[in-house]
Amino acid sequence: MVTTTQLRRAQPHLRQSAVAGYFFRRNGMNLTQKILNAHLVSGKPAAGEEVSIRIDQTLTQDSTGTMAYLQFEAMGIGRVRTMKSVAYIDHNTLQTGFENADDHQYIQSVTKKHGIFCSKPGNGICHQVHLERFGVPGLTLLGSDSHTPTGGGIGMLAIGAGGLDVAVAMGGGAYYLTYPKVVGIRLSGSLPYGVAAKDIILEVLRRLTVKGGVGKVMEYIGEGVKTLTVPERATIANMGAELGATTSVFPSDEVTRAFLKAQGREEDFRELSADADAEYDDIVDIDLNTLEPLVAQPHMPDNVDTVKNIGPIKVDQVFIGSCTNSSYQDMMRVARILKGKTVHPDVSLVIGPGSKQVLTMLARNGALADMLGAGARILESACGPCIGMGQSPKTNAVSVRTNNRNFYARSGTASAGIYLTSCETAAVTALTGVLTDPRTLDLDLTVEQPKQFEVNDNLVIPPVAEGKEDTVDVVRGPNIKPFPLGHDLENDVSGKVLLKMEDNITTDHIMPSNAKLLPFRSNIPHLADFCLTPVDETFPARAKEEKGGILVAGANYGQGSSREHAALVPLYLGIRAVAAKSFARIHQANLINNGILPLTFADEKDYDRIDQGDTLSLPGVREKIEAGEETLVLKNETKGETYAVKMPLTERQKGMILSGGLINYIRSNA
Repeated sequence: MVTTTQLRRAQPHLRQSAVAGYFFRRNGMNLTQKILNAHLVSGKPAAGEEVSIRIDQTLTQDSTGTMAYLQFEAMGIGRVRTMKSVAYIDHNTLQTGFENADDHQYIQSVTKKHGIFCSKPGNGICHQVHLERFGVPGLTLLGSDSHTPTGGGIGMLAIGAGGLDVAVAMGGGAYYLTYPKVVGIRLSGSLPYGVAAKDIILEVLRRLTVKGGVGKVMEYIGEGVKTLTVPERATIANMGAELGATTSVFPSDEVTRAFLKAQGREEDFRELSADADAEYDDIVDIDLNTLEPLVAQPHMPDNVDTVKNIGPIKVDQVFIGSCTNSSYQDMMRVARILKGKTVHPDVSLVIGPGSKQVLTMLARNGALADMLGAGARILESACGPCIGMGQSPKTNAVSVRTNNRNFYARSGTASAGIYLTSCETAAVTALTGVLTDPRTLDLDLTVEQPKQFEVNDNLVIPPVAEGKEDTVDVVRGPNIKPFPLGHDLENDVSGKVLLKMEDNITTDHIMPSNAKLLPFRSNIPHLADFCLTPVDETFPARAKEEKGGILVAGANYGQGSSREHAALVPLYLGIRAVAAKSFARIHQANLINNGILPLTFADEKDYDRIDQGDTLSLPGVREKIEAGEETLVLKNETKGETYAVKMPLTERQKGMILSGGLINYIRSNA
């Protein structure tokens, strides 16, 4: 077991930063720099440098959280050391067997024991609830979900990470990241009729692509920001994850104050903004007046065009909800559009309000009846269709959705085409049966923010008081299996190329997360039989037969969800290294955390020279890493060729790779 002392030595303790006064003492800083520097624990605050920061809050959800808490327990820390940690149960809510219910019981008991609040099933989607009830401007939030940046809508520096990084933060460890570049997204004007906040982030994706935010924070500035409500800001920050960005952040202003006051939390408000003379690494100007309704077409969130250009394609299903678009404001606009009308007979309309708070208010004011009267099906307040947990569309269907991702097969139906739109576009499309520009209808889309939201936190279970931890027994069902640990890196690594993949392989490809597999998130041996099967159904069997090997991939490998299983399951199958043109940020960190070598081709043309089935080797790799070499030789034993691959590591990352992962590294630094 890892003691608190061991964790402190391997990860600097989350002490009060010596530069906490940075908020108020320095001029010429953007908001991202202010928050980062106020939480700085170690490192130089300059773009490209590794730094560590103090984490104030954490969140987990049940798809990734079960593993995070198993890892937290393995560290032997008695109680979390953050200001607040919250576990949400919002992903695995379909209970077709004992597995999900058992995992829920484990989460509820382990959190009660270790000082963590638990949001029970039905309370809502983690990002929506955290925004409503727990988010605080200026604080740092680390979450085991890639859409944790939703908190940027309220002025938090909210970052998605792997479950192990979150477990370390809960135990008192700092979070390490590359100090980002900051891009100012300067908004001017205001949104015209029928155009929504979702169209703003789709426009950013259209311009910058799914790789455009890597190593960057998107900071929203300009007079146009003042025209956006907190839920609208949260929608934009949420989908910043699709840019590959570290996070997105909005200022905390009078709009923020009004939202927090309506939530009964005005005392949490702090005014925060960039200095008037703040500098940015780049500026993107968007005139809101010129925007029109947009759509992300299959199978990538940056495949964006206007509704007008795409035309009135026939639609089979519409889903309105997810952590992107399920706020009270979103739902009320949808209810206004549907009131007194009927959903097209060929369309299945499903609506998922984001939280118990939202659903209760809709029920009280009659909006829920308007939705039901139009023929909508109401889902529980959970992630649902966005992650393929129910409501998979029919074969070859066109499904219009308000969620954030439309990756191939993510909906649960491989042949379906998923189109991402605003709630307004989705609602009018449900009525007409074809993709429809909401500006073509005469609609009342004005929704005032409530002066007071309905607050009832009775589904949030608090932990036991400090000192009472021994009164709680942690309940583990038979589906919970031990997670794999790496081992010390050998001096020579070799293996067969088990799979060669294209660009933009997502974590949904690496470790599918549909309704049939989600109940097994705490059972790595079972999940191993499905690893990378969307790419090649024979992969798991071949990996087991070869007792592991090496993967080769194109650009942006591992984009999408933060799910650590996309590294844990390959580790279980014996994957020693991944050679790629480039990696998505969170997945690369997860590979290092678990002792798998992330190798980047120095010359991308070398990718084309390698075939599946070739045997690759890294001779003397341990000695070279110990010596601090960042460029390694990857030898193709089959073809008699060599390739230069890069693996720049910080001292800490080097220790993790040599030790076979972060947990082993912590233990070795006792």
